[in-house]
Amino acid sequence: MIPNPFALSAQEILARLKSDLETGLDKQQVRHRLEKYGANQIPLEGPKKRWRILADQLVDPIIYILTAAAILAFTFSDWLEAVAILIVILISIGIGFFMELQAIRSLEALRKLGQVKTLTLRSGQTIPIKASQLVLGDVILVQTGDVITADARLVWQDTLSTKESTLTGESFPVAKKTGLLSIDTQIPDQSNMLFKGTLVTSGSGKAIVVATGTHTELGKIQLMGMNTLARRTPLEKKLNQLSKWLIWLTLAFTVLIVIAGYIRGKDLFFMIETGVALAVAAIPEGLLIVATIALAQGMMRLSKKQIIIKNLEAVQTLGATNIICTDKTGTLTEDKMVVHSMVFKGTSISNIDLKHPKDFDFIKDNAVFDKMMLASILCNNVKITSERLKGDSIEEALIDFAIRTGYDPLIIRSENREVMELPFDPERKMMVSVNQNDTGLCLYIKGALENVIVDCDTILEDGRVKSFEHKEKWYTVADDLALQGLRTLAFAFKDIAMLPEPKDLAQELTFLGVLGFIDPPRKDVKATIDTYKRAGIKVVMVTGDHPKTAQHVAQEVGLLGPDVPIGKVLTGMDLRSIPDVIGKTTTKLLDASVFARVTPQQKLDLVSFYQRNGNLVGMIGDGINDVPALKKADIGIAMGIRGTEAAREAADVILKNDRFTAIELAIRQGRVVFQNIRQFVVYLLSCNLAEILSVGIAALMNLPSPLLPLQILFLNLVTDVFPALALGLGKGDSDIMEQPPLDSKEPIMTQKYWGATIIYGLSISAAVLGIVIYATYVLGLKPDIVNNMAFYTLVLAQLFNVFNMPKRVSSFFYNEVTKNGWVWGAIVLSLVITLAAYLLPPVARALELKALTFNLFGLTLLFALGSLVLAQAIKRAGGTL
Repeated sequence: MIPNPFALSAQEILARLKSDLETGLDKQQVRHRLEKYGANQIPLEGPKKRWRILADQLVDPIIYILTAAAILAFTFSDWLEAVAILIVILISIGIGFFMELQAIRSLEALRKLGQVKTLTLRSGQTIPIKASQLVLGDVILVQTGDVITADARLVWQDTLSTKESTLTGESFPVAKKTGLLSIDTQIPDQSNMLFKGTLVTSGSGKAIVVATGTHTELGKIQLMGMNTLARRTPLEKKLNQLSKWLIWLTLAFTVLIVIAGYIRGKDLFFMIETGVALAVAAIPEGLLIVATIALAQGMMRLSKKQIIIKNLEAVQTLGATNIICTDKTGTLTEDKMVVHSMVFKGTSISNIDLKHPKDFDFIKDNAVFDKMMLASILCNNVKITSERLKGDSIEEALIDFAIRTGYDPLIIRSENREVMELPFDPERKMMVSVNQNDTGLCLYIKGALENVIVDCDTILEDGRVKSFEHKEKWYTVADDLALQGLRTLAFAFKDIAMLPEPKDLAQELTFLGVLGFIDPPRKDVKATIDTYKRAGIKVVMVTGDHPKTAQHVAQEVGLLGPDVPIGKVLTGMDLRSIPDVIGKTTTKLLDASVFARVTPQQKLDLVSFYQRNGNLVGMIGDGINDVPALKKADIGIAMGIRGTEAAREAADVILKNDRFTAIELAIRQGRVVFQNIRQFVVYLLSCNLAEILSVGIAALMNLPSPLLPLQILFLNLVTDVFPALALGLGKGDSDIMEQPPLDSKEPIMTQKYWGATIIYGLSISAAVLGIVIYATYVLGLKPDIVNNMAFYTLVLAQLFNVFNMPKRVSSFFYNEVTKNGWVWGAIVLSLVITLAAYLLPPVARALELKALTFNLFGLTLLFALGSLVLAQAIKRAGGTL
């Protein structure tokens, strides 16, 4: 590949590559270079294979625990328990597999179809060549609308400009030149280069291919992204931590019960068998399936909002994010140029893009405004069809503005036939059009102020042509617009009697005024950013665009205040030493909200910097330049419509509708999912703890067993799972987006949540053991009846336990649990299943259920309610959450 081709002449490049500008390469040269350098392709991480999706479901700490529990159950011939656990594992794996497969299919639907072709000179003929077959030294021809398919050195151009936002982040089209550049010229300023993946917005040109495949700038960025290791999701880490706790707690309870029983004189083997049975019972089989369904339901809710989640755990990661880095062009802005400001003698109007067409009625009869609109329409090469405008984005904005203010460009063009044109030239920085109408010839010019104004001797003011004085004031006007991040165009005209020579066209002109253009912020972005601020989420703009443009957009969307100095916008220069920053520099970077002129490597470094400082980072992007940072971030978010295929491949989340506001919905859902996970984990663990304590303490005190093995299985798969599942389907607190994000290092079960689990578990155990003691010593009932009363008490107490889950500050009668219709449905379903087990003789025999009197059922209800009252009393006294 040719190093620094922008600093070499076309002749030198042609000589090095043994190519010819008029004939291109021959077949033998092409074949040899394809063999030597390979196809002009960048490897993408293709869609995940089905076997890989399935294998990923198995790599889960809860799966490990359940598998160990199943093995233990088989070892001690507890076949029903073992089979039940295996069914739970299979259901959870199946849900995870099919949800991720659905996401992959949705992503595949966004993939571009077909192969882009490029007009190429081969053996003296111009033929369309598949992009993958381009080689070093090929001479390519490009025109408006073409996608550049390799890096190429420009050798000829005619008003050529390209859109390079996917590579550099620059929102404005880049005018191209053919001259040599200095060796230290950066990519955004390499005006004599065409880059793979960018788009030709106007003009045409001829160029020599100087890099293909992974050697292109796009390819280098893509390889950087592929070499960037994706971080494990926070939920994965938290589940690992929880699994370790469960393993140690289970082992501790098992050993304690075995030792205590043996000391009390019980058979050692019997106690080991009992301990293992309790250990198996301690494993919350429902945890995995409920967590999977909760995540899957969040995934499905988001898919209805046009948000594709590529893996289940990404749902929760969104909810924990506390910093969002976002590209500017097309994400915070419309990725569409509009007229923002208009200045002519005596009149200045800004924020035009936000005004109603009626707001311009007062100047429609103004001669200056009318001439500027005629110049905008006639000195313009946009093709106008019934469907759309096609051409340079600035010229499209001019036509769009003219239509908005009541002009009909097609009629005006038909009444003003073009007889001569000098296209826009990057050196001249002007476009000239001469048009014929019923009154004669008129010349119109648009271009850079400094180039137009020098040829203006007069100015149109109040309908009259006057001497042009105080030109320097117009330079100030242009500078003020530029400080707002606007691209400016100046307009002039001249009535002429006959066609002059082209070299004499731009002389003795009458100045009209200046228009300022901007890629406007999306209208819904500011409100969304305000929501993020209330939620404790910091939004950081990271763009390759100019600092002034970045500052203006940041102020419009509320990232910066209206009077913030330009120095508050940091640039790529401030990030050069980011790996070594300490002290004040660290504070400066953490406080900053806008970074401009940032390279892909610097975006990656910035994400890593935030992560090293304890933040959970989301990255929003659509371009090739965003790929490394998208992959490195804890959660990568790509645009589905406008985003490049490379960006979509690297991301975890894809916004099919390209709406920035959709991310707020995703974060909200992520927070709800994590809140629900915490609730049902506390619920399941407290229920299982109650089972262990009840059986263990009863065994140590020589009381009748409150639970038999099959009864434990019934509880774990029926009365535990359905309420827990209902908690997992809750909609969360209404103010969840006004709460600060969780510390990324905070586990699912903090000390407070473990405390709540223990209190709820002890309250249930107290009720169960209480009824065992009362029925045995007060009522003198037989052990089998005592067992049944304890079993029903535990069923009811576990169902009542669901009402312990809301926070202490919530109303007991009106909260996110009592408003959750799924909870009431789960309670009814559990009661119906329990009643069916009591009434169906085969099931009743298997569970050893006996007929009980109405009074005995009343006692079980009373003791079960007592567990809820006890837990609530401790909770309201400040003993738990």
